[in-house]
Amino acid sequence: MGSRVELYAAIRFDSQRNQMSIRALADKYGVHRRTVREAVGSPIPPPRRTSPRPVPVLDAVRELIDAMLVADRAAPRKQRHTAKRIHERLRTEHDAAVSYSYVAKYVHRRRPQLAAQAAAREGARAGVVAGFVPQCHPPGAEAEVDFADLWVRLAGEMTKCFLFTLRLSHSGKAVHRVFASQGQEAFLEGHVAAFEVLDGIPFDKIRYDNLRSAVHRVLFGRNRAESGRWLAFRAHYGFDAFYCLPGQEGAHEKGGVEGDGGRFRRAHLVPVPEVDTLAELNARLVAADLVEDDRHIDGRAVSVGTAFTAEAPLLRALPAERFDTALSLTARVDRYAQIMVRQVRYSVPARLIGSRVRVALSASELVVFDGPARVATHPRVLCRGGAVLQLDHYLEILLGKPGALPGSTALAQARKAGTFTATHEAFWAAARNKHGDAAGTRALIEVLLLHRRLRRDAVLAGIAAALGAGSVAADVVAIEARKHAAADSAMNEPTAPQRSGLQRSRAAVVTLGARRQAALPTDARPAPSVRDYDQLLTRRRSSPPTGGPDGADTAAGETRSS
Repeated sequence: MGSRVELYAAIRFDSQRNQMSIRALADKYGVHRRTVREAVGSPIPPPRRTSPRPVPVLDAVRELIDAMLVADRAAPRKQRHTAKRIHERLRTEHDAAVSYSYVAKYVHRRRPQLAAQAAAREGARAGVVAGFVPQCHPPGAEAEVDFADLWVRLAGEMTKCFLFTLRLSHSGKAVHRVFASQGQEAFLEGHVAAFEVLDGIPFDKIRYDNLRSAVHRVLFGRNRAESGRWLAFRAHYGFDAFYCLPGQEGAHEKGGVEGDGGRFRRAHLVPVPEVDTLAELNARLVAADLVEDDRHIDGRAVSVGTAFTAEAPLLRALPAERFDTALSLTARVDRYAQIMVRQVRYSVPARLIGSRVRVALSASELVVFDGPARVATHPRVLCRGGAVLQLDHYLEILLGKPGALPGSTALAQARKAGTFTATHEAFWAAARNKHGDAAGTRALIEVLLLHRRLRRDAVLAGIAAALGAGSVAADVVAIEARKHAAADSAMNEPTAPQRSGLQRSRAAVVTLGARRQAALPTDARPAPSVRDYDQLLTRRRSSPPTGGPDGADTAAGETRSS
């Protein structure tokens, strides 16, 4: 196009300035006189006309392919023709010798053309023209919610997660959180987190896709059968739900959040984030959302943060109590001290075998209650058939079956998680070497039971001290652990100026650490001795009872008199 534009410009200059004729210009530039007339008439060269390339083999089957594509419009979405299926039918049913590449290219080009023609015909019959109408959103009135796929390197493994986004329609202020699933627990937790960050709730409605977390069944039009828990959640926070039309027809009804998820992912989650937990990643997203306040949306004069400052006072206030997003379940503890929740096994203390427990299931963790008492907490696992076991839950069983410890799944998971450390391994090896496998393992189990009463660092310090002294007794470990804990408490005791600033009620309490720090006089007395009492014991042994049946009384009397 560039060379033709230059040619047309040169012809026009010669024609206007030098007053050259059409024939002379054609001779000078070596072009046809028709080209000269086009250049004199317009400085923009006309588009080149390309005649369609004849494809006789494809031309013979065009009508057959079009008929299949038209029939697909009335067929279920998942039972429509693919290019491969069309090619197979042409060869088997019509004996057409056409290549697959021609068919695939034609189907790829022709399917949207037929869809557009059908839409135009339907619109013409109804007097409708396809297009979009600009919308305005009152401040504080509406928001949009959606999930977007996200890959995260979680604890060293590539894991598919889901980015929850709640976006205010007026200001564009959005809150993002990452969850391991799109389940109802994550759906509700995302809402609660967003409401608390925004410190308010849209007073009109929030727009949604037909997510299973909210919609139990899609009815006619925009009517939906909502799940009971979702209805309770909406009633608690007091907002209406607007459900978009299914499929691509309703995507434009919440176009703001549809584009925001991908934009935020490209801006803040590239390259693939590497974290140990999703809580760590969500902490990063809090900072990223604050950075987003300085962003300007195309066509808007003020930033997102400035627009939200004006919108925030118009949001509905949060209720006094927070909605409990955890799902409450009941499970029975089997003989392996496990419960089954969503096809995943979780361990509980062995004393609960055969009983029923209450389970609170959230998006990130599972909590087990025995009555009002919390007895177990596990990270939630979404892999079906998985198992999350804590070694502490099996210690009472292992006291009677020490041989089951080396090959236990709970021990393997404790080693992988780092809770069963090299210090524990060293104590176990020393105990088995001294007392044998069974007795040595029981000694280790008694040490592991100390973790329930003492701090972890104190128990590990007690194990190290006991091994340093050549002992593998659980009592020695307990004594050394308590000494370590007491030393730490003494080091953390407040100094005199700090103690003077304490409250009056606390100042009246004198602790042992405070007594030790008090100025006491030097005690020069010798250390106490039990030597005199040892003499009494020796004398009693050397004076056996004599006489009749009262000899014992006589000996006792001699001992008392001495």
